[in-house]
Amino acid sequence: MRWHYRHTVLSLCTLAFFATMVGRLAISPVVPRITDAFEISNTVIGVALTGMWMAYALSQFPSGVLGDRYGERRIILVAVGGTGVMALLVAVSPVYPAFVLCVIALGAVAGLHYSTATTLLWRTYDDIGTAIGIHTIGAPAGGLIAPVAAAWVGTRYGWRPAVAIGAIVAVPVFASFALFVRESEPQRPDEPMRDRMRIGPVLELLSRPTIAFTAVIAGTGAFVWQGVASFLPTFLIAHRGLSATTAGVVFSSYFVVQAATKPLLGALSDNYERDLGVGVSLLTSVAGMALFVVGPGLVGIAAAVVMIGTGLGMAVTVEPRFVDELSEDEQGVGFGLVRTVYLVVSALGSVTTGFLADTVGWSAAFSILSGLLAVILAAVVVNYVLGLGY
Repeated sequence: MRWHYRHTVLSLCTLAFFATMVGRLAISPVVPRITDAFEISNTVIGVALTGMWMAYALSQFPSGVLGDRYGERRIILVAVGGTGVMALLVAVSPVYPAFVLCVIALGAVAGLHYSTATTLLWRTYDDIGTAIGIHTIGAPAGGLIAPVAAAWVGTRYGWRPAVAIGAIVAVPVFASFALFVRESEPQRPDEPMRDRMRIGPVLELLSRPTIAFTAVIAGTGAFVWQGVASFLPTFLIAHRGLSATTAGVVFSSYFVVQAATKPLLGALSDNYERDLGVGVSLLTSVAGMALFVVGPGLVGIAAAVVMIGTGLGMAVTVEPRFVDELSEDEQGVGFGLVRTVYLVVSALGSVTTGFLADTVGWSAAFSILSGLLAVILAAVVVNYVLGLGY
């Protein structure tokens, strides 16, 4: 296959997503060390992680506006460079309040990437489901590297050097993107940003039944993904009795599965009915979460990793559902808006999972997450079978 500039754009957008994901995921494997260092509970560290993911979610809408105003390339560079800076500041935070503020800022700058990069890819590729599937490999690739590296570094040198991995990864990605991606043409360079954020068009878009229903699907899936991304290593250590290093390897394997299956799910979404891919994702997620709780030994854990790694890659099946309902003029701001809405909900997954673990235990916490996915799966099946049109 001949290499084209669009392949460069897709490759470097994927690497940029990888860098922003490493910065965030390097924290999860060393959560037990952070809670010990600051003498806090799972619920308290869950608040910090929820703040990070909430800031990440809230950045989605303005990132689309900023991309339209200044060009996607500039905003992506801010996201990658800002991730590196804030990861370093998290690592050197002297007290817990400073740690929380830096973690939240990390989420905010990292959140500028995805919606803007997806808009850039929309303008470059026709098969958007496939392009999104490849682009989102950056997230599981980050999940492959960050947990193992952070767990290994954390065990030997402490949690601060482990978290600083995010800064180390961001530097070469920032330089590559700056060198090889051309300046992108702003779509609305002269339109005041406040005109793009008027409440009327926002409410109209969100009130469309298909958009609202898709946001519920996406929000629930991302909520569960959030709980898993924040606490799976801790769950494996506390509930399944694994060592920190082994838990890090299992956590990485979860992202390896996502990297392998996301392009396939994206192609499934392009070539068949959208809800087939959504249903497959939800079904495997439900089964995977249940196996994490009751699956016997390492065999059960391995099966759970494969199933939940496949299922929680559902963004590549759900987001094309949004694309179908957005006009070309709505893509930048509209996609950022719907991502902000469903990711704000999903950000609560960290603190909710931490609270459930503290109050009812890890088994019940993960069972509740599985139950939420089962309810959404039932809703998708009913919508499809009855032809409700949502």
